[in-house]
Amino acid sequence: MEFENGTAAGELPGAVWVKSSHSNATGNCVELAALPDGRIAMRNSRDPHGPALVYTRDEVAAFVAGARDGDFDRMVG
Repeated sequence: MEFENGTAAGELPGAVWVKSSHSNATGNCVELAALPDGRIAMRNSRDPHGPALVYTRDEVAAFVAGARDGDFDRMVG
């Protein structure tokens, strides 16, 4: 089964959503879930039934590496 960007997060069968330990009480976070086809879905925790974005594992790995390296710091600081 292949999942497309914009699929309602609640319609992703078997998705177990994981929230960052850096999330705060006001819901400023995203959640990730591994999908059966090997890709990774991302949703806004404030809208758990809204659309999910779907990425390959390599795309998520590149983003995480960039975040670790500080590539995006200027966008939040």
